[in-house]
Amino acid sequence: MTWMSVKSVRVLVAAVALVVGVGSPALAQTITLRGASQFDDTHSYNQTMLKFAEQVQKYYGKPVNFVLHRNRELGLEKDYFSYMSQGLSVDYAIVAPSHMATFSKQATLMDMPFLFRDIDHWTKVLSTGEALKPIAEDVLKKADVMLIGYAGGGVRNIVANKPVRNMAELKGLNIRVMGAPIQTRMFQAITAAPTVIAYDEVYNAIQTNVIQAGENEAPGWSQMKWHEVAGDISLSQHAITIRPLCFSGKSFRKLPKDLQEAILKAGLDGAAWGRQWERREDDKILEKLKAEGKIRIHPFADRVKLLELAAPVKEAFAKEIEAEKVLAAINAVK
Repeated sequence: MTWMSVKSVRVLVAAVALVVGVGSPALAQTITLRGASQFDDTHSYNQTMLKFAEQVQKYYGKPVNFVLHRNRELGLEKDYFSYMSQGLSVDYAIVAPSHMATFSKQATLMDMPFLFRDIDHWTKVLSTGEALKPIAEDVLKKADVMLIGYAGGGVRNIVANKPVRNMAELKGLNIRVMGAPIQTRMFQAITAAPTVIAYDEVYNAIQTNVIQAGENEAPGWSQMKWHEVAGDISLSQHAITIRPLCFSGKSFRKLPKDLQEAILKAGLDGAAWGRQWERREDDKILEKLKAEGKIRIHPFADRVKLLELAAPVKEAFAKEIEAEKVLAAINAVK
């Protein structure tokens, strides 16, 4: 049996179980809701979804059977989003905004660098999600997937083989960026020299002086051991991640009204828990590696200048993806 056919059978089995659990209450006393993750329970995604399930049980007051498929058992994030859109196999999952781009251009705004002034601004925007409501409506309309909460909290900083503490030291820095064009445009705007390189090639590229730096969240760069060849961490805070907690619209509409209400309420709770958990774990990595003498942490003195240089690029990108009003609403949050 080929890999694709095995995967197809697995998805079909999960889909049948979903129909029995959600669509036919007469055949099952307890409703079953199925989540999916690429990771194990040490990851913030899983922690967020486990808290979400706990809060649903609390608010609903009746048994609900939550099944979280871990460690890529049902594929990757892009697969989960597709399954939720179709109402098959996966009822809920955390999905990075980039995986929604096929359906909603506006969703990519959530991945844009310098979207937030600082962590306090990020916290205020995500706590209610009101500024992001047009994006949620666009995703629901085009993909039939609900954004019921906003987790995330990983802060992306510059990881370099030399100190980068100000605009003078940033100028011309040959830094690896992700492949999305907005990433290259943004780093060019702040006077760096961005280069697109595969994620798993960054370590060797820095070691051989092909590039001088990368940019990532602490869990990412520490897992890939970039700090062994680039031990200077510049607190540019150029991005703070948004990781939407999603729920299938087709699955949601099959549920009892009181369970629907519990899910919406628990989505906010679970996401808030996830944000706190990820921020805490992010900081722990920095503190531990600094204490061990493996990294040197540098504040970035000219961060106001970074925001000033980024502003025109942000506005142009928001216009391209028809999200100008969303960006304006985010900027208006004080």
